[in-house]
Amino acid sequence: MGQKKDLTGSEKSKIVRYLAEGCSSLKIAKLLKRDHRTIERFIQNSQQGRKKRVDKPRRKITAHELRKVKRAAAKMPLATSLAIFQSCNITGVPKSTRCAILRDMAKVRKAERRPPLNKTHKLKRQDWAKKYLKTDFSKVLWTDEMRVSLDGPDGWARGWIGKGQRAPVRLRRQQGGGGVLVWAGIIKDELVGPFRVEDGVKLNSQSYCQFLEDTFFKQWYRKKSASFKKYMIFMQDNAPSHASKYSTAWLARNGIKEEKLMTWPPCSPDLNAIENLWSTIKCEIYKEGKQYTSLNSVWEAVVAAARNVDGEQIKTLTESMGGRLLSVLAKKGG
Repeated sequence: MGQKKDLTGSEKSKIVRYLAEGCSSLKIAKLLKRDHRTIERFIQNSQQGRKKRVDKPRRKITAHELRKVKRAAAKMPLATSLAIFQSCNITGVPKSTRCAILRDMAKVRKAERRPPLNKTHKLKRQDWAKKYLKTDFSKVLWTDEMRVSLDGPDGWARGWIGKGQRAPVRLRRQQGGGGVLVWAGIIKDELVGPFRVEDGVKLNSQSYCQFLEDTFFKQWYRKKSASFKKYMIFMQDNAPSHASKYSTAWLARNGIKEEKLMTWPPCSPDLNAIENLWSTIKCEIYKEGKQYTSLNSVWEAVVAAARNVDGEQIKTLTESMGGRLLSVLAKKGG
């Protein structure tokens, strides 16, 4: 007598569905025209689940080898466990053991993201700090753009999930579901904006200048007194749309030129006070892993979060510039 075929994937799916409907194993066997014992065996195997893992004793390494691993891990912080052990000429150690040994002396962490500062960058940062060391930073308008997506930065949707509770379901969309580009400025204790860049517009020199004309100049700058305009310094970073000849000439025609337009050192987001404001706003709009369903809703959240930022918070940021400059000089541009 030949051996009977195993249950197919389709039959297994039907068994699960029939069980969910309350059918007995005997009834399922009749519906599928299968032996009752075959159905019973499949149900029992499914209920057993995976076998519990049995921890095997680690392969021991000597104290001398352990010291070599520790030194190698310090020299190669982003290397794999295999590369670290190979650099010490230690072979035959399985991955689970390597990771267990490294966990006793180290912790897996992401590399810190910093601008790539070379010698030229550091010299320019030092020169910038010396130039503006005696500046009255209460008269500097710090500006920048920020992009906010519907889903927020990766890795922010984390929290404490109680035992026996399921983690909440999050939507997963390409490019964070799309986003909105926001421009704003801060001066002394005042927030200028935020202003929303029109959806689909890529900021080149022409569109950037037109955006400033429609928002910053019409709605804020031209309403200020002549004495204020005389002493205000406009700061922007070295994005191509900002630092181009077209944008520089356009700003000059609108009265922002020479000493009124701050020169900016390369790779220096840490020196722009408004970057800290963006962090505050993002923490507010994405708290508790919040997601958004439309670009208008995330823009409204940005406006609401910006409205809650008081003058004292902004003043703290703008008054921190003196300390930032001294730090650059003390670290020789670092």
